[in-house]
Formats: sequence, structure tokens, C-alpha cells
Amino acid sequence: MPFTPNNIYHVYNQGNNRQKIFFTRKDYITFLNLYKRLFSDNCSTIDWCLMPNHFHFMIYTDERCDTKIKQCGIYLDPITNNIRKLLSGYARIFNTQYQQTGSVFRQKTKGKCLSAIEIKPDSSYLIQDYYVNCFHYIHQNPLIAKLTQRLEDWEFSSFKDYAGFREGTLCQKELAVLHCGYNLENFIEKSYELVDKKLIDLFT
Repeated sequence: MPFTPNNIYHVYNQGNNRQKIFFTRKDYITFLNLYKRLFSDNCSTIDWCLMPNHFHFMIYTDERCDTKIKQCGIYLDPITNNIRKLLSGYARIFNTQYQQTGSVFRQKTKGKCLSAIEIKPDSSYLIQDYYVNCFHYIHQNPLIAKLTQRLEDWEFSSFKDYAGFREGTLCQKELAVLHCGYNLENFIEKSYELVDKKLIDLFT
């Protein structure tokens, strides 16, 4: 899907046939470093989580994505083009490392525009409720998958940065304050309140 300015997106993909895409700590770090290098100049990251067989990023787009790049005869926005570079670049490293061939990721990366979710007339939710819930849902992935009992023990997400246990620089916390109701004083408590599956179905 095309990415347009002034929107919040939930971007995610998983391993082909749900295979693992990260086996070691080095794998996670390699992927995250590629993401930082490619995306820092084109959008702002709100939060993220890497899981053994999939990944999630919540991003905010601005005028930096309002350009087109010609690639193989078609024109892509910078974010779509960088998703392509991220997956193909990591796949080359992964296949070399593990002596494999073929696709590492599912063919299509999802980019759900949260700003465009249609609110039903009888709904009690506001658009910001979807931002808030997606924000927490991304961090809750390791807990939901029973990979950890404490979110602060999962290294490969932005939870530790928002909770004050680490000083990561990837996420733009001011955007989380503005759009996702982030407040350090109640962040950990809110993070453990599991998101309603009915809401998850709308932003995934």
C-alpha cells in the first residue's frame, strides 16, 4: 500500500510459512540496525517489537514520504521502497548466515493506516483509542506469545525505553505523548492491560 503524509501506520510482516526469522541476538540487532539506517530519514518510529518469526513497527509519516522513487519501472514512495530494501537486505544476510535459499518473509508486508480506520456511528471509540491500543498491543506481543512473563525482560522491543529501563533513541516519544497517551507514571500498568481482540482485528 502507498504511504502518505500525516498518518500513523502499523507495519508488520512475518517469516515465510511462519518460519523463524531471528535465531540469535545478533539476528535481531542486524535487522534493527538495517531498519534504523533505512527509515530514520523518511518517517518517525513510535514503537516497535521484534519477535522470533515476525516484526511490528508503529510509524508516523510526514512530508518526507511525499516523493516518488522509480524502481523497476514503477514509482514507489520512500517507505514502501525501504520496506523492500529492508526485507531483501536482511534476507541476503540471513540466507548467507544459515546457508539457505528462497524467501525469508511473506510476500506482502502489511501497512495498516490507523488514521483511516472507519469509526462506526454507534461506536464508543475514538480514532485515538486505536492509536493507544495498537501502541500497547505491539509491546504486548512477547507476553501474549508467552515468551516472557515480564515485558521488561524482552530485549527486542521499545518497551524498555518507554518504561525507563533503557535509553534507546529510535522512538520519537513526543509522538507517543501526542497520539498514544504515553505517560511514564502509568505506562507499565497500562502496558499489562491486554488489548481487546475486537480492536486488534481492526488495526491488523
